[in-house]
Amino acid sequence: MPVINLETNINAPIERVFDLARSVDLHQQSMDHTQERAVGGVTSGLIGLGETVTWEATHFGIKQRLTSKITLCERPSHLQDIMVDGAFKGFTHDHYLSKTETGTLMKDVFDFSSPCGLLGVMADLLFLEKYMTGLLTKRNEVIRQAAESEDWRQFLI
Repeated sequence: MPVINLETNINAPIERVFDLARSVDLHQQSMDHTQERAVGGVTSGLIGLGETVTWEATHFGIKQRLTSKITLCERPSHLQDIMVDGAFKGFTHDHYLSKTETGTLMKDVFDFSSPCGLLGVMADLLFLEKYMTGLLTKRNEVIRQAAESEDWRQFLI
């Protein structure tokens, strides 16, 4: 099972970063290049503990759906979502936030497994881990840009 670890320094208050990380609207903006849209569950605003969202997006030329559920929501330090239905065999995505001298350190830990046994393991090694790292890095950059500018206001107010 691949595990992706990312760290993003954000010059903004921890509470703002936490809420942006759970904004369905900001997530859609960050995944615009995959045409990702929330089509079920919480489809706009801030998602919270016990709630689900179903995403529809195009990856590798194939339209896919994935439903995830918020299983931990400890504002402002820890947010966790898990896949409950979708193309992966499973995933757990943790967002750990801590205060720094200049704002917030956001650490992502994305632990996933692909279906199809050995074929899935080969896909992970050949392209999927790199692809997922790119998606998460782009998402974190969009969160950072929104948090550090006045753009955050369109997602949280």
